[in-house]
Amino acid sequence: MAAPPSAASATRTVIEGCAVATVDAHDTEYADGHVVVHGNLIESVGPGPAPAHLPDVARRIDGTGHLATPGLVNTHHHFYQWLTRGLAQNSNLFDWLVALYPTWARIDEPMVYAAARGSLAMMVRGGVTTAMDHHYVFPRGAGDLLGAEIRAARELGVRFSPTRGSMDRGQSAGGLPPDFAVETTEAALAATEEAIDAHHDPSFGSMLRIGVAPCSPFSVSTELLRESAALARRRGVRLHTHGSETVEEEDFCKELFGMGPTDYFESTGWLGDDVWMAHCVHMTDADVDAFARTGTGVAHCPSSNARLGAGTARVPAMLRAGIPVGLGVDGTASNESGELHTELRNALLVHRLAGGATALDARQALRLGTYGGAQVLGRAEETGSLEAGKLADLVLWRLDGLGHSTIADPVAALVLGPPAPVALSLIDGRAVVEDGRLVTADEETVAREARTQAHRLARIAADAG
Repeated sequence: MAAPPSAASATRTVIEGCAVATVDAHDTEYADGHVVVHGNLIESVGPGPAPAHLPDVARRIDGTGHLATPGLVNTHHHFYQWLTRGLAQNSNLFDWLVALYPTWARIDEPMVYAAARGSLAMMVRGGVTTAMDHHYVFPRGAGDLLGAEIRAARELGVRFSPTRGSMDRGQSAGGLPPDFAVETTEAALAATEEAIDAHHDPSFGSMLRIGVAPCSPFSVSTELLRESAALARRRGVRLHTHGSETVEEEDFCKELFGMGPTDYFESTGWLGDDVWMAHCVHMTDADVDAFARTGTGVAHCPSSNARLGAGTARVPAMLRAGIPVGLGVDGTASNESGELHTELRNALLVHRLAGGATALDARQALRLGTYGGAQVLGRAEETGSLEAGKLADLVLWRLDGLGHSTIADPVAALVLGPPAPVALSLIDGRAVVEDGRLVTADEETVAREARTQAHRLARIAADAG
C-alpha cells in the first residue's frame, strides 16, 4: 500500500488539457484529460481539467498538444558498453563478444561511471524513468564498478534496478570470455551477496533494487547458476540472465549440456515468476509454454537482435500465452542509439515483418515499454501505468510539432512517428527533463567525459593487445 506523501513533498503538480494513455488494465485513454501528482504519487487521473481549487498546487501545466503516458521502463542494458559503440559492426553475437571481451576486460571505475552517466542521460532524456543494468565484467583492481553505476543513477534521479552479474566460465573451461575477464565461482557469489547487503532497498517506492545476474550459459558454470538462484531466493531478490539469444547459443547448450537453453535453465532453478531473461529469440512452443507455466519474464531487445542478426523473438506468441514481456535497449555496443522510446516503433515493425500487419499494434507496443517492463522488474504495483496511488513516474510527450501534428491518434503518433520530444518527465514526482533537456545533469559535460573515457579505454586496450 502506498504511503502518503511526506510533509516536505506534499505539494501538487497538475497537468491538464493533454491526451492521456493510462496503460491500466482497461487501456483507459482520455482525448482531453488531466493527471494530478501529490508529492511522489499520482493522486488522480481523469477526463477534462483537474479541479480548479486544489490546495498546495506548486505547478499547473497546460498540456495542450501533448500526450501523458507512464514513464518508460528499460528491462535490459549494459551501461559500460557506451564506451565501445560502433565496433565489430558486421559480427554475429559470438564473434562480436570475442572481438570485444579483451577491451571490456580493461574497464575501471572512472570508465564505468562515465559510461553509466552517458547511458542513463540518453535514456532519461528519451522518457525512461526506471532503468536496469546488467553488469557482469569485474576486472581485478578495477574499483567499485557497481557502486559507480549506482552513484550515476542517484545523481540523475533515476529509479534504478542494477543487477550484479558474473562470469566464471573462461575460455580454458569452454566459455567465450578470456580467462582474465572472469571471477571464481566463490568470489562472484560473495560479491553478489555483498551488493545486496550494501544497496538493496525492497520498500515501496524504492529508488534502488539489486538483482542477481550470472551472464549467460556460455560464460557461467552450472554451479554458479544453481547457487545464484538459491542466493537470490534466500535474499528475496530477482534473477536475470541472457537466454536463447542465438542459434549458436542453442547449439552450445545442446553440445555441452545435452539440452536446449530453456530446459537447461529449468534444470538449474532458473525459471519462475522472480526471473526475467533477455532476448529469448529462439524459443520453441515448449519453451514458450514453460515460460508461461512458470511466469518467467522476457526483456525484448528488437534493435540489438537486429543489429547482431540474432533473429526475431516470438513476442506475439509470448503475449498470447500470458508471459510478462518488457522492452530493453541492450548495450549500446549492439544498439548504438541507446534509447528506449525508439524500441516501441522497432518492436512493432519487426513483428509485423515477421507476422503480418496485425502481429502487434501501437498500444501493445506502448504497453511493452511501460507496464510490461514494470511487470518484468516486479514493480507493476508501483509503476508502469497512470493510476491513483502509483508512483509519479510519468512523461509528457510533445505531439504538436512538425513530426506529429497531422497524426490524430496520439498513441500512434508516439509509436509510429519520429522520436517525440519530452516536454516533461517526472521520476518520483521530481522533474528530470524539461523541454527536451536534462535538468539533473549537463548533457555536454556528460558527453565530454564519456568521450574522454572511451578514448582512454581504447588506448589501454591497444597497449595491452
